[in-house]
Amino acid sequence: MARVASGKEVLEQAKDLLVNASTIEELRQAQAVVLPLELGLSMEQTATAIGSSIGWACQLRRRLIRNGGIRETARPTRGGRRRQNLSREEEVIFLAPFIEKAAAGGILIVSEIKQTLDARLKRKTSLAATYNLLHRHGWRKLAPDKRHPKADVPAQDEWKKNFKIPSQKLTRRGKQKDSCA
Repeated sequence: MARVASGKEVLEQAKDLLVNASTIEELRQAQAVVLPLELGLSMEQTATAIGSSIGWACQLRRRLIRNGGIRETARPTRGGRRRQNLSREEEVIFLAPFIEKAAAGGILIVSEIKQTLDARLKRKTSLAATYNLLHRHGWRKLAPDKRHPKADVPAQDEWKKNFKIPSQKLTRRGKQKDSCA
């Protein structure tokens, strides 16, 4: 025989939440409490009705009962930088000398930054970690231009027009064909 569903003390709040739910999560949480108590559904049937697994339906139910029928405010998700090497402020301080050097006309050399970062952390880091650090602070890898800034484009185009390609046809072996035949 199955256990009797608990949560009768929050049944009225759950019914109210059914009407005033603002998210699907709140609606499912209220249904996980109301359906077993009002309709006598098992947890398997309740989970099927609300479209979740049995374990998740139980968890939703327990959460609402634990909070006394008051809906939970959205908890922060697990995002963020849990495995960060340095905090944001420390990163700004760390990059300051390199940024000053770049502002004075120098260039950022990633290998130097990586070596300094390794020395600061007293362990080796990947090159990608250094690039990610720079990316977080608005730096990007600059590729060279397609043409030289002092290139004379009209002169190059003129040379291309005047360059003659021999009009003699070659055989498969690379020898010239006799045109007298």
